[in-house]
Amino acid sequence: MGASSPPTSARKSMSRSMSRRASQMDNFATEVPQNEFGGVLVTPEQIRMAFQFLDVEKMGRVTLENLRSRLGIFYDNMSLKDVRLLLSEEAELTEEYLNALLLPNEVKNFDHVAEAFKAYDPEETGFISREMLRYVFERLGYGALTEEDLDVLISCADADRDGRINLADFRAMLE
Repeated sequence: MGASSPPTSARKSMSRSMSRRASQMDNFATEVPQNEFGGVLVTPEQIRMAFQFLDVEKMGRVTLENLRSRLGIFYDNMSLKDVRLLLSEEAELTEEYLNALLLPNEVKNFDHVAEAFKAYDPEETGFISREMLRYVFERLGYGALTEEDLDVLISCADADRDGRINLADFRAMLE
């Protein structure tokens, strides 16, 4: 055994841990927590975090332009018509309105993690490319990422250690 190899007991422990983690990831893919109406469970904290991201001006309201600006980070081709559809009849969104809309939802079989993953994998390759990771982080305002930055991000998110970020890795990162 070389100096850099972990002892056999450590390797077995790591293997059991990774198997357990993979099993948890498989279960995550089929389990979508439900609210009392049978819809997807959305918590007030999740809504607050989403609202804070969308509220560009930090004024307690999200305008059409705020929504378009923030969603444009992930969806380049989102039309003004699509953004208006999200606003429905409202001129702007408040956190209270989002709570009233989302908490009692009856949406079935919606996997919010898989939907979020699609924003990072628009070509549906099953993986988040280095280019897309760089693009999204730059659009979020983190500036230009170096290759080393990308290596660190991928290493942190790559639960199965295959050198790429897939849906299971993405899900594990968000749990």
